[in-house]
Amino acid sequence: MMWKALAVGTAAAGAGLLLRSAYEKGHFLVEELTIVSPKIQENHTFVFLTDLHDNEFGPRNRKLLEAIQAEKPEGILIGGDMMVTKTKQGMGNLEITGTLLKGLTAIAPVYYAPGNHETRLEVEKETYGSKYRQLLEMAKALGVVMLVNKNVLLDRDLAVAGIRLSPVFYQKLLWKKPVPMPESYLNCRLGDAAEERFQLLLMHSPLYFHACRHWGADLTLAGHFHGGTIRIPGLGGVMTPQYQFFLPWCAGSFEQEGKWMAVGRGLGTHSINIRLCNRPQVVVIRLLPDIKIER
Repeated sequence: MMWKALAVGTAAAGAGLLLRSAYEKGHFLVEELTIVSPKIQENHTFVFLTDLHDNEFGPRNRKLLEAIQAEKPEGILIGGDMMVTKTKQGMGNLEITGTLLKGLTAIAPVYYAPGNHETRLEVEKETYGSKYRQLLEMAKALGVVMLVNKNVLLDRDLAVAGIRLSPVFYQKLLWKKPVPMPESYLNCRLGDAAEERFQLLLMHSPLYFHACRHWGADLTLAGHFHGGTIRIPGLGGVMTPQYQFFLPWCAGSFEQEGKWMAVGRGLGTHSINIRLCNRPQVVVIRLLPDIKIER
């Protein structure tokens, strides 16, 4: 009887966790990050999205679009992995991505840097054919600025860059160390940072914050880790898609040497279709001038 009761209790707990996960996957949170900098000359508001992975919040992502529009952003920043390119789950279908991009461009200018799934579309042409070219053409037709190893000036006090990381930086790691990024990697692809402006950098992986800081990024925006899939209070995210465990930078904001990195929890899932204590996330970024009041 004891074993039967234990089995029933375990099954009930498992069912409860699956129900909780299903709820979380369908209900995103809007969360804010505010950064004050002497480089900023006026207030700016951006929305940061990452790792949608073909997820939908309402028909044609209506709920997501309504939440973004309510923030009245001056720009929308996309950190990659909008689609799924795992062959067992999807073949790089661009329909959901295209529908969302069309809705986003009706709200504000959109700046889109690739993640590892967009990179897979380009690199594995024998599997995905012309899907990467289709993505670029679709983005261009909608007015989306694709930040593929590109840095653009947004305003008198802002610049935003996006890097397409080589596939080697997304290798499965388990207990291995990440592949080191050469010192010249970012400069060779992006040129020099706009040091006189507040420099934003979209880099899908958060493993290279050190390289981003030293390139000159004031705020690096990353994703990729899906918040660690399952988050345990006091311990953080359990596992990344690269099979690393309990990394402190699975999600959240981090500051070192006066430079910031924000790691979004993302909006979807793919290989491990679970979220627990890890709601999908829209990040609202407030950039404010550092105004000193003289007395």
